[in-house]
Amino acid sequence: MDLKELRKIVELMNEHGLTYFDMSKDDFHLKLKKGQDLESLKGLLAALPVGGIPAAAPAAAPAPAAAPAAPAAEPAAPAAGETISSPMVGTFYSKPSPDAAPFVQVGDTISEGQTLCIIEAMKVMNEIKAERSGTITSVLVDDSTPVQFGDDLFGVK
Repeated sequence: MDLKELRKIVELMNEHGLTYFDMSKDDFHLKLKKGQDLESLKGLLAALPVGGIPAAAPAAAPAPAAAPAAPAAEPAAPAAGETISSPMVGTFYSKPSPDAAPFVQVGDTISEGQTLCIIEAMKVMNEIKAERSGTITSVLVDDSTPVQFGDDLFGVK
């Protein structure tokens, strides 16, 4: 494979928002990853001492608890449904453009593969898609706010 072909693949990845490319041909194997390697991040998080994790958890906990109804709803959330978490660090956008309607709202029925939001990371807009079907019970993040890996974005039933 020559440099022109490699550049074309990288351009196509950027054009279509791809973060992973894997190609095998006869005795040639090419694997390209762009952005953060989630498996490596999960391994690093698991290796952190237990004392490091609580410092991050309280910072995330007050945000959902800011609304008066949230403390009563939060214990029921795991029993009634699940949450969709951020797969990366970045800025959360609930709509495709500032003047557009949000991708999803509370009460919307979602299907697997449907775009729920966008997370901008390093000037790349990453569409976050639903991993399962259900109904949105809560939107836990305000539009245009930073999110961390693992932050809860949506409640789903």
